[in-house]
Amino acid sequence: MYFLMIRPQMKRQKEHKAMLEKIKRGDEVLTNGGIAGKVTDIGDNFITIEVAENVRIRVQKGAVGSVLPTGTLDSAK
Repeated sequence: MYFLMIRPQMKRQKEHKAMLEKIKRGDEVLTNGGIAGKVTDIGDNFITIEVAENVRIRVQKGAVGSVLPTGTLDSAK
């Protein structure tokens, strides 16, 4: 049971934590809520994401679902 349920979940948690530690200013991210934007500021528990020109929101680091490849947001316009 450990190898079927617990171990895969622990592996995903480690990968997510490692991803959050590697986030830097200028990265393009997608939150769990579906908001895409560019990271402008990083704190201990929160990051600031610019979702449009001069529109910034603060979200918890844990709310970041994935880091997008550079240029993804520009090509989606």
